[in-house]
Parts: sequence; C-alpha cells; structure tokens
Amino acid sequence: MKNKEINQIITIRGRNIPLRIRRNTRARRMILRLDSNIDGAVITLPSWASEREALLMVQEKSDWLFTKLDRMPSKILFEHGIQIPLLGDYHVVCHNPDQKEVAIKSGNEIRLGGRQEHLPRRLNDWLRKEAKIIIQPKAIGMATKLNRKVGRITIRDTKSRWGSCTPSGNLSFCWRLILTPEWVLDYVIAHEVSHLRHLNHGPEFWQTVNSFNVRVDAARAWLNKNAEQLQRYG
Repeated sequence: MKNKEINQIITIRGRNIPLRIRRNTRARRMILRLDSNIDGAVITLPSWASEREALLMVQEKSDWLFTKLDRMPSKILFEHGIQIPLLGDYHVVCHNPDQKEVAIKSGNEIRLGGRQEHLPRRLNDWLRKEAKIIIQPKAIGMATKLNRKVGRITIRDTKSRWGSCTPSGNLSFCWRLILTPEWVLDYVIAHEVSHLRHLNHGPEFWQTVNSFNVRVDAARAWLNKNAEQLQRYG
C-alpha cells in the first residue's frame, strides 16, 4: 500500500487551518506537527487510523496548535533586498536585470540577473549548487580519513532530516544547511559520513563522529533551536 496524502482546510473555533493528512504504513501512531510550508499542520496516520480520528486529534490539540502557529515566524520570500545567512554570515540579495551572469557572489552580496519573476527560482538553484560545492569536498575528505568512499551526493529540500546515508554509501543533505554556521554544517557532514562505517547510532558511531573534532552537542542544540527559522526561507 502506497503512502497517501490529503490536503484540506479545517476550521477550529472560527480559525481556518491548512492541514495535510499523510498516511504512512510504517507509522505506529498518529503524529501532529507544524508544517511551515503551508502555515498550518501535518498529521501522519498509521494504516489503522481513520481520517475522522485525525481530525479529532487536531481538535483536541487545538490549543497547542494555535500557540505554535502564533509563534511561527513569517515566511522569508526570495526577493530583492532580503538577507540570507550563508554559513552564518548575512548576504544581501541584489537583483539587476541587466546582469549577464545568472548569479554571482561578490563580497556580502548575492547578485542575480534576469527577469524579476525568475529571481526566486534562480536563487534557490544557486543555493543548492553552492551547498553541493561546499559539502562535497568536506564529505569526501572526511570519508577518506575513514578509508571509505562516498557514493553519490545529492542536495534536497528535506523537512525532517538534515542528512542521510544509504547502505551503498550515497549521501543526501538538505540545502538549507548552507544557511547554518560552518561548524554546524561540519557536524552534519561528519554525522552522515560516520554512517559509512556504522549504520547505527551506537557508541562506536559516536566515537567516529567525535574523531572529526566537531561540536556535536552544540550543533544539535543549534539545529533544534533554529530548525523552524531555516524552513521559513524560500
């Protein structure tokens, strides 16, 4: 059975809440969380749960949901004049329709050419490419220290994971990591590269992560604190 998804608007005490209902055959219980992409919520259902039970859970958790939604920062749209924290240093996005290059970084500016309506897509494409340019050599270098080889490295826009490693050695990273301080990015890379040796989170795995002299606890705390904010970009 394939995972299915339903998008709808649920009204609670006169307030309209965008809601995604995701059915996941691997889920063991109903899970409700915020969804910054729709300024609403997403609820994951196991195979045994009904849509009616999902709506009841949202109603029961409405006080929690309202509080979280009210605290959710506004979307940061990709447009001329915004500031983006590349590796922790803020850069201003500047649009110049006469610029021949699609995108270039100069000092603390990200300069984009072309038509204005294409700016969001072009900036997103540039950030993904820049993320791979930065992440790939770091990952390969760390893997070499472990006498391991990296397979394919992909850059994605994941919501619940910053990175992943497959048994075949393929690594995947969220492009939004380029918006974090470099020491945070280094931790995530070290974490995934360490899975090339240990496909678990046992003591030996963490020893391997620590061998890269990354700030494990501080980086994890930073990501937990700033995850929602990072998801607001774009």
